[in-house]
Amino acid sequence: MTGPRSPLVPGSARPLWPGEPSAGEEAPATAPDPAKGVPGARGPAERSLARRLAEAVEAADAPDVVLAVSRHGRRTVMSGGTADRRPLPREALRYEVGSAGKTFTGLLLARLIHRGVLTGGEPAAVLLGAPRPPGAHPVTLAHLITHTSGLPALPPGFLRRALPAWRTNPYARFPAEQVVRAFLSHGPRHRPGTRWCYSNFGVAVLGHALAAATGTPWERLLTDQVLDPLGLTGTTLHADGPGADAPGHTKDGRTPVPAFDAGGFQAAGAVRATPGDLLAFLEAHLDPAAAATSPTLAAALRAVLRPVLRRGLTHRHVHTIAWFRHPTDGGPMYFHSGATLGQQAFLGFRPDTGTALAAVCTRRFRAHDPFVAGAYRLLAEA
Repeated sequence: MTGPRSPLVPGSARPLWPGEPSAGEEAPATAPDPAKGVPGARGPAERSLARRLAEAVEAADAPDVVLAVSRHGRRTVMSGGTADRRPLPREALRYEVGSAGKTFTGLLLARLIHRGVLTGGEPAAVLLGAPRPPGAHPVTLAHLITHTSGLPALPPGFLRRALPAWRTNPYARFPAEQVVRAFLSHGPRHRPGTRWCYSNFGVAVLGHALAAATGTPWERLLTDQVLDPLGLTGTTLHADGPGADAPGHTKDGRTPVPAFDAGGFQAAGAVRATPGDLLAFLEAHLDPAAAATSPTLAAALRAVLRPVLRRGLTHRHVHTIAWFRHPTDGGPMYFHSGATLGQQAFLGFRPDTGTALAAVCTRRFRAHDPFVAGAYRLLAEA
């Protein structure tokens, strides 16, 4: 359930919650008109894309690889890998997306805010039944989703409990009640809102706080508010076993690993989905009006494109409440990567070119791994 590795300059985080663009920040571009300038299905652009996708599949050197691209709603899917053929096509299997699943959590929070259920400024400890009122600077839901809560990447005591299952399923040994207890028992390391530190712990706490605030179990909440309204029937938070789920592997690409169990970290990385569902999820961000079944969901899809935080020496690293946002020559691109012990994923889209990319593979991350970097490059150069 890894996250992006980026330099952090202490004190450089500037949260802009509740999500309005900062001074001088351009508004997110809208999706281009699909009727304009779309090349023919067998044109040079499509042939070039297919060639590049095939090269990326081969370079991934994984048992199962799927790269799915949507351009103005027209999809191209390339799959392959070193494993024998599966009973189902690779593009029909569900894949673990790890930390890329945090984009679903961000969209859920945005929808609850636009429905008026929450504001984002609620202290998480209060929602989780803290025995005493929070101090002058409480950790809020906004801090948790933007990784500015001051919480560490993992909760205190995690390594000790997880060590016996470190190479199989470490998160499974830290259940929901342990995550909440660790949060309520240990204060943040830094004043909330002053520093950016990527935290699986923080987003896990957010999930439990949202469930408590709505009185709805996490899986039901995400399904009712995000998955069902977007028609994502191939997305779930638990493994259904061989035949439906793509099996993960270690770095060697041969040794299988158990299906990922997120334990109490469901909101931070439990999502598993088919490439088609992942592409539909991304396409919804490119055209909220067409994809959303309600005004609040459409508003949430637009809201998660708005910059809320900048960091780094040049403030190049821009974040929304769901996505990392980098500049390109034509406009911003939005992305998030993720990994479990046996799989990797990259999700991203570019409103300026109407392009979305979902990339998954069933092999653990290696040093200097070409998979995520190659997927990022494909999207950046789209």
